[in-house]
Amino acid sequence: MNDGPTLFERLGGDTAVDAAVDRFYEKVLADERIKRFFDTVDMDRQRRKQKNFLTYAFGGPVNYTGKSMRAAHAKLVSEQGLNETHFVAVAEHLQATLEDLGVPEDLIGEVMAIAGSTHDDVLGL
Repeated sequence: MNDGPTLFERLGGDTAVDAAVDRFYEKVLADERIKRFFDTVDMDRQRRKQKNFLTYAFGGPVNYTGKSMRAAHAKLVSEQGLNETHFVAVAEHLQATLEDLGVPEDLIGEVMAIAGSTHDDVLGL
């Protein structure tokens, strides 16, 4: 068992996750490839859900009570054509956000590994 700091702690905790999520969605909502998926989304609610999910995914306090990745994205896949291109675009924005915020490369690698592990569930594969 690892008793060292969690990824959440090493990233900087709530303050870092909050900053990353806010900057991430600025990038996503400006991207013609993927912004349409958020046309009808309450973005304040979405940001809160994303912050809670990432906190949980990075080993922080568990406040996430939302749907599974597969359930949360199922309609986007079946009704709006969410596909590999879109997943890659989101991943690009996540990595760029972390780089913009000066997150060390090794921590970016850990975050991107977690993001990559959601691929099949997000795309319903």
